[in-house]
Amino acid sequence: MMSRLSDNHTSTFAHPPSHIAEMNVAPGMVVVDFGAGSGAHVFPLAEAIGRDGHVYAVDIQRDLLTRIKNEARRRDLHHVDVLWGDIEVPGGSKIADTIADIVLLSNVLFQLSDKHAALSEARRILKPTGLFAIIERNGAPGILHRESAIQKEDVLARALKAKFEPVREFYAGSHHYGILFRPIFLQPPRV
Repeated sequence: MMSRLSDNHTSTFAHPPSHIAEMNVAPGMVVVDFGAGSGAHVFPLAEAIGRDGHVYAVDIQRDLLTRIKNEARRRDLHHVDVLWGDIEVPGGSKIADTIADIVLLSNVLFQLSDKHAALSEARRILKPTGLFAIIERNGAPGILHRESAIQKEDVLARALKAKFEPVREFYAGSHHYGILFRPIFLQPPRV
């Protein structure tokens, strides 16, 4: 059963450090940011996991990855790797199977042509005990391109089809919603 957190927060728009706190990121973890973009989550993730952890920033836009790489170098964050990858292709993230403690997909799902492939790619790289965080725009008034927002019910249905179950929702700002998922593993029948 999924639990719901209170909306009594002061932030009105996406705030990566609060997202990271909601994901229970801890030192030493391996975290993958699919669609890392400008690195808004990458650098707070790198701080949260410490130098014993590892952050993979995956994006299809090379220029954004170059910026993340340069900023990571400037900040002396050797535990941040940038990977050019297409998460809509099986194995397209170029990350090994079952390596990630957390996979983050923030403001990306609505843009993808093959949403199921991206969810499957997240499941492939996630440890059996790992968490998958999806943050998307909620279509609230005042949001740019609100017609392209993907509804929470659609995300839940797509995640279930990709063999994820919801753990809980979390507050991601007044224009976003966040949901944590865990992979579903079917037990083989006993003979």
